Amino acid sequence: MLFVDPAGDDSGPGTIEHPFATLGRARETAVPGTVVNLRAGTHRLTEPLRLSAADSGVVYQAYRHGTPEAEKVVISGGRRITGRLDDDGVWRAEVPGLATRQLYVSGRRAERAAVTLDVMPTRTETGYLVDGTGAQRWSGQVEFVYSGVYPWSEARIPASKITAGDGGATVVTMAQPAFDWATRLYRSVLSWEGPGEIYGVDSPTRAENSPAFLTEGTFALSDGVLHYLPFPGEDLDDVVVPVLETLLHAREARDVVFRGIVFAEATWLRPGTPEGFLHYHGNGYYDGGPLQTVEFGGDDGGHVIVPGDAVAMPGNVVFENCSRVTLESCRFTRLGTVALEFRGDGTDNVLRDAEIDDVSGGGVVIGTGARGHRIENTHIHHIGRDYRGSPAVLLSGTRHTVLAHNQINDVPHNGIVVNEGHAPQVLNNLVHDTMQVLADGGGIYLSGNQGTSDTEGALVQGNVVRDVITPYNFGLYTDYGATWVTVKGNVVHRADKPAVFTVYPPMENVTYTGNIWDADPGEAPEGVTASGNTVLPAEKFDDDPAVADIVAHAGLKQTH
Repeated sequence: MLFVDPAGDDSGPGTIEHPFATLGRARETAVPGTVVNLRAGTHRLTEPLRLSAADSGVVYQAYRHGTPEAEKVVISGGRRITGRLDDDGVWRAEVPGLATRQLYVSGRRAERAAVTLDVMPTRTETGYLVDGTGAQRWSGQVEFVYSGVYPWSEARIPASKITAGDGGATVVTMAQPAFDWATRLYRSVLSWEGPGEIYGVDSPTRAENSPAFLTEGTFALSDGVLHYLPFPGEDLDDVVVPVLETLLHAREARDVVFRGIVFAEATWLRPGTPEGFLHYHGNGYYDGGPLQTVEFGGDDGGHVIVPGDAVAMPGNVVFENCSRVTLESCRFTRLGTVALEFRGDGTDNVLRDAEIDDVSGGGVVIGTGARGHRIENTHIHHIGRDYRGSPAVLLSGTRHTVLAHNQINDVPHNGIVVNEGHAPQVLNNLVHDTMQVLADGGGIYLSGNQGTSDTEGALVQGNVVRDVITPYNFGLYTDYGATWVTVKGNVVHRADKPAVFTVYPPMENVTYTGNIWDADPGEAPEGVTASGNTVLPAEKFDDDPAVADIVAHAGLKQTH
């Protein structure tokens, strides 16, 4: 048994009386079967904790985990910052060389200073022409945000230069290659947006990260100076910026356990580079390369341009080609990209009794090659804080993954996304208040081929999906050639539409049965079987015993 304490000494023996100071020292010393006990406090990393096959069979846990005396342990990639409160009420800190996209004050996320672009600038070959001279006061590393550049996408492109133009106008030169890429990518013909081709980059929605935009509780990082406008009387003794992009990266480790640990304060710097963040769908974004045109198959010539090969946002905590990893009673919070990623080949990894919240990107990603993974009894909420196309959970190319008894809420787009894979099970989850910002998604979204038969396909059963907010959404969304999917015994309440039966490419071998919803999704076409579903008026939902039974068995289970 080993012990680590932020006030310890790495030259000591790692005992409870003389603990190590760092996790890295404990990792060097641990052998299979070792329990590493982390003592209370914030364990600040100066570099990622990296585990390999040689680190298999080790347990990392908060000291006294599982007892009322369990100690609170935080593994942080953040750095505490001290500054001064100037006469203009702005707190400033000199931070030369610092790169970050988030700031936390006493554990609270401070939003990036921003202004809404109510009047659209005029797009040019290199950026924009803005009426008036006001934008010339936008100092610092300004970034444009494009919410709804596609209805399901939100992009970010830095401005490289802001200068005076002719006739009292302002010239905004955008970063390259991001602006050229975005002009080619975000082109569409969508029937609900009117005739003709739409260029998404014509409509930036806000600008961020200039001291000129400061309002109470917001910050800007500009030319090596951190600016923050505090709330009246706010305590500024605990100001933290995340500096690491990776907290933990395990590769080919097996039988590793983490219990009762908080993973916090990591960032992701890619969106601020000249390549920007050209989001497409879920956690995917464009990084150059070929583009494809996807036709919608209608008479109006509807189409979108999509990346030929999208790149995925990385995790702040990554398990790559790992097997039988267990993360139990952990929390992932104040993170700057995807909180937790299972990458590559791996079997039987488990996340249980956990919480994921206040995350800039997605909650959990389980990727191609994963087999037999489980996420259970975990609460994922308030994610996608900066990258708002991010889903709470994304499965892509997995086999026999189980998502059971989780609660997912307060998500800007999809709650659960299941891309092509084999026999996933989405069981007894409570998914509510999704689709809060972007459109064309749902509470639970599946696309592509999910197996080979009814018994070796996707099963979506016993879930409660309610309050799916923005227009054009579906509580249960089987899309884009979904095949071998059974959607059974779910409750859908207060969505734009409870489900969708007609999509392009069309679905095959998809069954909806025994579901209860508050609106009729319409006739099922060939390839979709809909039987035994109940349309229940909204006012009767609370009193219906069948609904009550499904609700009682969905969401988080009581733990002891």
